[in-house]
Amino acid sequence: MHATDLVPLSLMRFTASAGGWTSEERQIGFAATQLIPSWTGRTAPGTWIEVELQATTVFGTRTKWYVMGRWDEHGEHRTSVPGQGDDDGDVAVDTFVARRPVTSFRTRVTPHGAGARVTSLSVLASAVPARAVTPSPPAGQDAVELAVPPLSQYAHAGLHPQWGGGAGWCSPVSLAMVLGYWGLGPAPADLTWVADGDPGPAVVHAARGTYDHSYQGTGNWPFNIAYAGCFGLTGFVTRLRSAAELERLVRAGVPVITSQSFKAHELPGSGYDTDGHLMVVTGFTAAGDVVANDPAGPEQGLVRRVYPRAAFENVWLRSPGSGGVAYVLHPPGHPLPEAPDGNW
Repeated sequence: MHATDLVPLSLMRFTASAGGWTSEERQIGFAATQLIPSWTGRTAPGTWIEVELQATTVFGTRTKWYVMGRWDEHGEHRTSVPGQGDDDGDVAVDTFVARRPVTSFRTRVTPHGAGARVTSLSVLASAVPARAVTPSPPAGQDAVELAVPPLSQYAHAGLHPQWGGGAGWCSPVSLAMVLGYWGLGPAPADLTWVADGDPGPAVVHAARGTYDHSYQGTGNWPFNIAYAGCFGLTGFVTRLRSAAELERLVRAGVPVITSQSFKAHELPGSGYDTDGHLMVVTGFTAAGDVVANDPAGPEQGLVRRVYPRAAFENVWLRSPGSGGVAYVLHPPGHPLPEAPDGNW
């Protein structure tokens, strides 16, 4: 798992807990610099859950408990918690960033109110160095493309400022596309509060359902996983190491949401700069290039893009950058392909 050409990663998944719960100590197997939890659950109106992490540093000392999120599906209490930094580390919205690398951790889930429960919980541990990205070879198979419906975040530009404004909704728009692919999402009765004539009520529902009141945006990674879980998907935040791993998932029928940052010239065909952006990888050409539903397309007909494989891998996998962050979401009855080296 920890060959020198691989970024150290470990995705650990825990048994669901209906009530308050603290995990056993989990050994990571290397000195991790980041921990990212993700979860699914359900909460009745007025109830919420709190997810925390505590780690053990390379010096053998335990950190305090850090709050990694307060979440509810209705939005009353959904927030990340800033201002937790100390000598051991800090929480950057959805990620514990270690100032002293850590070798193990525990998680704690606390429900607030009757009926609040977690149904799945995962923690990604990783240590992504600044590095040059080596492009992966294409699979050498026929082209594949999944029928993911295209949606543009700019359909809601200037609308709904109470949830961060539609022009910045790359994450919930990507989420709505994946839910649409699986035939899931809010029922018509759940959308009656959206104004008549809105260009995409399900997208507005996703934005409201992922909005982080502290961060004041919809890009909190675990909150997006949790929203998808309310419609029956299981999933997690992970890091992948290559487009070859993406291709393995896509060829198994699973579209993947990826996080990347770049200048326009670094990703030919994009036409824009971004400090952080989500899109849905839906396929691969026969030559191995990446087919994506990019919500930054200014209109629905311009959402589908084909990006050069090497350029895409570079802007997605590099650090600084997301280091290969991805949302993997699928119905429980749709199995994932065999996982390489602990990624899923």
